[in-house]
Amino acid sequence: MTAPDRTRPASGVPTEVPTGVPTGAPAYIGEAARIGREVLHSTGTVVVGAEGALRLALAAVLAGGHVLFEDLPGLGKTLAAKTLAQSLGLDFRRLQFTPDLLPSDVTGSSIFNPVTREFDFKPGPIFAGLFLADEINRTSPKTQSALLEAMAEAQVSAEGTTLPLTRPFHVFATSNPIEFEGTYPLPEAQLDRFMVRLRFGYPGHDGEQDIIARRLSRRQDETMVARVTTAEGLLRLQAVVESVGVDDDVIDYAVRLTAATRSHPAVEVGASPRGSQALVLLGRALAVLDARSFVLPEDVKEGAVAVLAHRITLTPSSWAQGVATEKVVRDVLGEVPTPPTVHRSEHGTGHHG
Repeated sequence: MTAPDRTRPASGVPTEVPTGVPTGAPAYIGEAARIGREVLHSTGTVVVGAEGALRLALAAVLAGGHVLFEDLPGLGKTLAAKTLAQSLGLDFRRLQFTPDLLPSDVTGSSIFNPVTREFDFKPGPIFAGLFLADEINRTSPKTQSALLEAMAEAQVSAEGTTLPLTRPFHVFATSNPIEFEGTYPLPEAQLDRFMVRLRFGYPGHDGEQDIIARRLSRRQDETMVARVTTAEGLLRLQAVVESVGVDDDVIDYAVRLTAATRSHPAVEVGASPRGSQALVLLGRALAVLDARSFVLPEDVKEGAVAVLAHRITLTPSSWAQGVATEKVVRDVLGEVPTPPTVHRSEHGTGHHG
């Protein structure tokens, strides 16, 4: 058997996770965790006081998912997306969503070329490594739906042709939860496509002072962070995450959490099976960020609110009473028994710690 190629590029991750490497091989996990720490440190130099949200956003990207930032204006949603893209070395495109935006403004359109006397397709901004749909709830459902195929299938159908998007491809979207005039709430089908919904909240007093001090020291509004890896490097990081095995007890715990949202008295429609799958996929990425080759129940708990809350529809009476879907998930976390700490050995046999 030929020894696997362990040549390391500039990003520090092997060119691939070689065939035959034990599930979650520590050498690859350690490198991925180191790069993850560097990305979070680099991003944290610009986005202040949002460590938890940034960690979940990075984990969602490593797990191959899309991210919805829903928060008040001025809390750094757009800045976080742009900074993560810079740190990950991804081609970044931002589109401000407005009521008059057309699907072709997102996907692209054909333009007549007088030289060739043919129509040439001009790709839209969605052809990027990280596409930011800014204020996604300000555009019409028709334009919002233009994102659905891209998010689900990593492809775009335009003018009778299906065009694949380059990988990695991720959608970050921002939404304002308090300003509803002239907005179009995201349909449940599109909300379900986002692996996580994240909120930053207001920074503390010291954090707000830090934001101002950093702006003064930069002497300009523009922010720039060092590139930690590349698009190809991110694909290798994602391959490392895919190599992490998950014990059956952890999978069962994720399924029980999701199922419990469906029977909660405040809920009309609970989270879908895509929610329980997202819990496990995000849990693998969080384990890698912690340099572990196995997933703990705590990884599932860490991502539960971000993964499940936006997949829940409240009953009309609960909604009228101001019940938050985040509270429903926290209730479920307190009610569903946590399994013992479990992980796999290199040979795939589970054992309890």
